[in-house]
Amino acid sequence: MQWKQIPLGPLQTNCYILWNTKNECLVVDPGGEGEKLIQWLENHSLTPLAILLTHAHFDHIGAVDQVRDNYSIPAYIHEKEAKWLLDPALNGSQLFMMGDLIRLKPADYILTNEKHLTIGDFQLELFETPGHSPGSISYYVQESGIVLAGDTLFMGSIGRSDLPGGNHKELLASIHEKLLTLPETTTVLAGHGPETSIEGEMDSNPFLNGF
Repeated sequence: MQWKQIPLGPLQTNCYILWNTKNECLVVDPGGEGEKLIQWLENHSLTPLAILLTHAHFDHIGAVDQVRDNYSIPAYIHEKEAKWLLDPALNGSQLFMMGDLIRLKPADYILTNEKHLTIGDFQLELFETPGHSPGSISYYVQESGIVLAGDTLFMGSIGRSDLPGGNHKELLASIHEKLLTLPETTTVLAGHGPETSIEGEMDSNPFLNGF
């Protein structure tokens, strides 16, 4: 499986495209600039199967409906943030006033609990990693050695927990109990900035010392 990081939207949020040898793909966190994203998919002859969301803050969901409608594919979100897609006050687009208020259609699949996900030929493990937001989730692809961590863990940093529904203690617990228990060679695909590794964050992330 191959993957591509494409920064999109007002905060240059990382959208990730995962694709297989059949040129089928998953779209993770399409944060904005839907036309640009669709053009990239078309240029690479990729067929999306689904949209996966790590959480429902405005900068991660801005292009969901445009991509979903263009390809007639489902969108997945954790149950704790299902209503956020419909409500600008919850998804933050009203609070930060960066462009239009975001009101999306309901998600097609509501994720509950930790589980194994099969979408086409893609196999993913769903981890609940709250703290940045109550419904934050991470997707681990064991075969490829990657985890899509959203805004939970960054290179040399961690997600903010001062937004509505955030919890610093929960965030640290999510990182230590769910992410840092993965193989140290696992590549962390973060919601902002460059990719990193579990080993690198265990060794040098100053926010994780003394937990």
